[in-house]
Amino acid sequence: MRERVNKYYYNTDTHKFEKLHITPRQRIIKGLGFLAAAIVTSIIVVAIAFRFLDSPKEKMMRGDMNELRNQYTQLQNRVNYLTENIKELEERDNSIYRGIFESAPLPDSIRYGKNYSIIDASEYAYLNPDEMLVTIKENLDVLNHRIHIQRRSYDTLEHMVASKEQMLHSIPAIQPISNKSLRHLASGFGYRIDPIYKTVKMHTGLDFSAPVGTPIYATGNGKVSEANYDNTGYGYHVIINHGFGYETLYGHMVRIRARAGQQVNRGEIIGWIGSTGKSTGPHLHYEVIKSGHKIDPVHFFFNDLSAAEYERMVKISAAGNQSFD
Repeated sequence: MRERVNKYYYNTDTHKFEKLHITPRQRIIKGLGFLAAAIVTSIIVVAIAFRFLDSPKEKMMRGDMNELRNQYTQLQNRVNYLTENIKELEERDNSIYRGIFESAPLPDSIRYGKNYSIIDASEYAYLNPDEMLVTIKENLDVLNHRIHIQRRSYDTLEHMVASKEQMLHSIPAIQPISNKSLRHLASGFGYRIDPIYKTVKMHTGLDFSAPVGTPIYATGNGKVSEANYDNTGYGYHVIINHGFGYETLYGHMVRIRARAGQQVNRGEIIGWIGSTGKSTGPHLHYEVIKSGHKIDPVHFFFNDLSAAEYERMVKISAAGNQSFD
């Protein structure tokens, strides 16, 4: 048995060391004080541990949540990618295909069905799994609706194709010169720098640069309405009336083959490239006119170009360079 150790203290009154006697009450108070200090210390330690340290279960749950957010972010990225592709198809449907067949574009209220906006993936950090599921489901519902509407639109266009064979042969649908490599497109439709006055002005067609004597082809069936010299800038030029509200203009020829009143077919040679009229070099200035309004010809090469070539042609045409006329 451990021997009990007596404690002494120095009594300043008697100037002697005297034995320390601790009463039961003092022992109880001292024990309670020690116990209280231990409890407070334990609480502080536990609070710090819960604040800065995760339990194994919490670590597992946190990892699962991060993985879930990553999966939803990837899913939303796929939805966004599909949305961009659907949007491009819708734009081409409205601005090209339906324009070709003289059909009114589909309004957004029909395409979308309801208001729709792409959700930023960073917002998932503030959503619980149920909310994320609802968000993704809403995105997919709208996407499915747009795909359904687009499919119906293409069904309508297919019917128009079947019933408007003559129109398909007549409207401009190929490039006016041989340009499979797309290297000959020099300037696009839109505001460009005038090569003579060096000011920005509207360029109402496409410029195709090529050597003098390069053949020029009719881009659709039609009747030649003009084939002469123009003093206002086009030089030797040809205008073809394709019917259905469409006309095409071919300017700056060195020599004209077609004659006014002649019926021509798509792909038939109507003249040769030159640099007559207001021109700074051998090229063809080509315009598409619909119901009296000059429109961007780049959208009328669908018989000539694949989807990838069309996209490349649009990018080349959009370059803000100087025109040739």
